[in-house]
Amino acid sequence: MFTGKPNAMNENNNMLLHTALFKQVPLDQAEELMSHLRQATFDKGDYIFREGDTDHRMYILEYGKVKLTRRSEDDRVQLLSIHTYGEVLGEIPVFDPHGGPRTASAIAMTNNTQVLWLEHDALFAWLDIHPRVAIDMLQVLANRMRANNERISDLVFMDVPARLAKTLLNLASRFGEPVEAGLKVPHDLTQEEMAQLVGSSRETVNKALMDFANRGWIAREGHSIIIYQPGMLIRRSQR
Repeated sequence: MFTGKPNAMNENNNMLLHTALFKQVPLDQAEELMSHLRQATFDKGDYIFREGDTDHRMYILEYGKVKLTRRSEDDRVQLLSIHTYGEVLGEIPVFDPHGGPRTASAIAMTNNTQVLWLEHDALFAWLDIHPRVAIDMLQVLANRMRANNERISDLVFMDVPARLAKTLLNLASRFGEPVEAGLKVPHDLTQEEMAQLVGSSRETVNKALMDFANRGWIAREGHSIIIYQPGMLIRRSQR
């Protein structure tokens, strides 16, 4: 389900300042974009945008989790990434001079997922007034490109257990919750989605998870992982 509300953001809680793209922007300049922000709410499984769409919107995740996926011509699905509070989605068509199409689909992973969105024209009109901000944005986009290059290298040079260990550590750094036994990571992924995120088959990833569990490094608990020995995962991710 989609609902949209104009000017729905509280001026005392400017979400722009919680995003990597805008965190260096002075408050008075960020507030100039306030009137152009719109809010939308989605249920679990709803598409925020779809691969191939040609809209020019950029989204900021206000509440919930969102996954980015790509689908091949033979209907295989690749889970590219998971996003949460304060992260920006769908910026590529906004900064592409030719516009879309979108290179991935964004799907809500939780009910009541809330996003704010901004049209290309409003953003670029603002950048015309504050061109210095564009330099900060380029630095953030460069970091994202570096991370994508690292992911490609991992797929080429690392075996599945190493990629799995690195994936679990990344999820832990973003979603981990300290518990008495260790670090609980509520990833909200099915076995198939975990395999897609690692870039392997479900059978191979499950075998690696079982090996980690047998070694006492982790335990599986529903859609969560309990990490007992992060140091061992770090070591395995570097082999």
